[in-house]
Amino acid sequence: MAHSLTRHVTVAPDVLFRFVGEEAVLLHLKTETYLGLDQIGTRMWDVLTRAPSIQAAYDALLDEFDVEPARLRQDMDEFLEELVGQGLIEVGSQ
Repeated sequence: MAHSLTRHVTVAPDVLFRFVGEEAVLLHLKTETYLGLDQIGTRMWDVLTRAPSIQAAYDALLDEFDVEPARLRQDMDEFLEELVGQGLIEVGSQ
């Protein structure tokens, strides 16, 4: 993963997150960036923003989903890059 597994994820300031059924929407109030998440993206968001580290989120998702470890790492990295790139999350130190 491009991000250190010991780091943690926090929701960026001015970002709203709302569940809509089994899916979710994110809105950055300053940039007006809007992102809709499907059911799996919503679950990844929920676990990543609650876990103490990216590694803990990875471990939890690996236990929850029937997925190859390398595929999950790739999917998480792409998801994190998209969220960071749109200013929706911040990846902090331990």
